[in-house]
Amino acid sequence: MSEEVLIPKMTRIGKTRRKKIKIPFINLVLIFFAVLLFVCSTFVNLNIKHYILPWSIFSGADLSSDDFVYSFFLIPQVPIVLFVASALGKRLTVMSIVAYLVAGLAGLPLFALGGGIKYIAQFGFGYLLAYIPAVMIACKFLRDKYSFANMIKAAIFGVLIIHFIGIFYMILIALFRHAGGVFIEGWIVAQSGLKIVYDILASFVLILIGRYLHSGLCYIAK
Repeated sequence: MSEEVLIPKMTRIGKTRRKKIKIPFINLVLIFFAVLLFVCSTFVNLNIKHYILPWSIFSGADLSSDDFVYSFFLIPQVPIVLFVASALGKRLTVMSIVAYLVAGLAGLPLFALGGGIKYIAQFGFGYLLAYIPAVMIACKFLRDKYSFANMIKAAIFGVLIIHFIGIFYMILIALFRHAGGVFIEGWIVAQSGLKIVYDILASFVLILIGRYLHSGLCYIAK
């Protein structure tokens, strides 16, 4: 076989290999940045303040201006997870969550209280596990159309699934450790409770932002 015949064949094989390498590399970069967002959001504590109408106003008590301001500290990891789901879609987001969990359980201090296989016994580990089904449900709403209604559904159901599974997992660990009902009630109020409302509101906003990032990524991919 002559060299003139071989060169075109070698050129075509080279282009095919470059295409096969290019797509996974882009995916790896996106997964890396998604995991980085998960880790960073774990250690961020946002102080959210807004005006409220205190119940004590009806009792005739003397109130100061501080009584009309409510302060809430929010760790934004749940909204960030749904933001990534909105931007990257189900497959890449689930892969990012799995990479995050595997790296943390392998010993890297990626979780709020460190890492390692023993983290499975932590009360809050169920919230992390719940990210996968929450993303799958949220992306099911967003798959057909990024409509206002679908984004609200994705935020509400995504957040509720995370908190429901997180609370259920916490109760199992608490029962295994023989923790009392007072501890369980306090944990639910502290880790879920009003946080669910803030998670839903923040998730909707970030899902909306993720929608435009998703459109940009799709445009680049074309």
